[in-house]
Amino acid sequence: MNEDAVFRALADASRRRLLDRLYRKNGQTLGDLCVGLDMTRQAVAKHLAILEAANLVAWKREGREKLHFINPVPINEIAERWIRKFERRHLAALAAMKHKLEGESHD
Repeated sequence: MNEDAVFRALADASRRRLLDRLYRKNGQTLGDLCVGLDMTRQAVAKHLAILEAANLVAWKREGREKLHFINPVPINEIAERWIRKFERRHLAALAAMKHKLEGESHD
């Protein structure tokens, strides 16, 4: 996984908005994704190309349509590496505090 490409892709609010839309309804065409956005079709296509290059979006042809799908794997890998390891420390500290407080309350 190219984390730099993923972070660069996620750094843009428009691309995050596209991912949010695909999360809510996967398998949308470029036209579907353009609806309600204040962007040209070409701008949306450019953002999708960046998301595809970061492996955050995949597509498949269905007849004449090109359907876009979110790929959650790179985001999960970032969560595993950069977020969950920090959560573990906090959760361990909270568990230790809980045990300490419960131990003190039983005395």
